[in-house]
Amino acid sequence: MEKRFGKKDLILLIVIAAAVLAVWCLYHFRAQTAGGQVEITVDGETYGIYSLDEDQEISIEIDGEVRNTLVIRDHEADMTDADCPDQLCVDMKAISAEGETIVCLPHKVVAEVISSDEESEFDTIAN
Repeated sequence: MEKRFGKKDLILLIVIAAAVLAVWCLYHFRAQTAGGQVEITVDGETYGIYSLDEDQEISIEIDGEVRNTLVIRDHEADMTDADCPDQLCVDMKAISAEGETIVCLPHKVVAEVISSDEESEFDTIAN
């Protein structure tokens, strides 16, 4: 009769479990702390950059009319109102981690969470 599960097998399983747990922790905690600002662009042009640390409501005006409303609350940005017919941007989940986006195709509006570190470094160089 063969021995199917030995001491070396147990050590290998523990090492694999520890590696999986470490990767999950890095991803989970990085996602929670990464994004510090939301950049809004309209038709590829920067409309504004807003901190996720400050609760505020941003009315996005296109051709003199308010087309979209982005609300920042509890370190998350959420598109709460839009006058486009499909309302897909309003139905998208709130964003808070770096790289997450909300897109309104009819108005060509993109809200993307960016790292506050990159922006402050860019501002220092630009100034």
